[in-house]
Amino acid sequence: MTRGKLYVLSGPSGVGKSTAVHEVMRRHPSLRFSVSVTTREMRPGEVEGESYYFITRRQFQEMLERNELLEHAEYVGNCYGTPEGPINRMLEDGVDVLLDIEPCGALQVQQRRPDATLIFMAAPSFSEIERRLRGRGDTAQDKIEARLERARWEYQQAQKYDYIVVNDDVGHAAAEIEAIMLAEKCRAHIRLDYLKEER
Repeated sequence: MTRGKLYVLSGPSGVGKSTAVHEVMRRHPSLRFSVSVTTREMRPGEVEGESYYFITRRQFQEMLERNELLEHAEYVGNCYGTPEGPINRMLEDGVDVLLDIEPCGALQVQQRRPDATLIFMAAPSFSEIERRLRGRGDTAQDKIEARLERARWEYQQAQKYDYIVVNDDVGHAAAEIEAIMLAEKCRAHIRLDYLKEER
């Protein structure tokens, strides 16, 4: 059985990652989304166990102490992390896994899992990120400013990724992610068995 492939998607708040992820998952039902844990409050429309696992800071600290997180970071006053156990089980079963995490976490994964494929999602322009954040209507002004400052830093990290996808249209962005996934499956070291002669 071929081992599953780990894909890591990052991009600033407001870039449209969640929408693109939903579209990719719709097109690829066998792909599994790794659900992260977070200490932040649940937003309208989010679902426990699908969007995130919402936990307390104490629970988060206990997971860290037990070395249960593949990566973790603090962002705008909240903690985020990726439980490693479920990912390992899915990959061993030959299932491809997609993570939606911010750059600090993505670069931690890159160090621990060099075989992971890192994809950075950008907006057509930086002003579009600001427009989307302000258009949500569920975020305080000071938090919007903090997210914009964070987005500037995140854009600087994009050069450390394997691929950059521009989300000017969700269908187009999903198609680019699909193309990356296909290309990764066609890498020479994965397909060398096809070159062997039958005996």
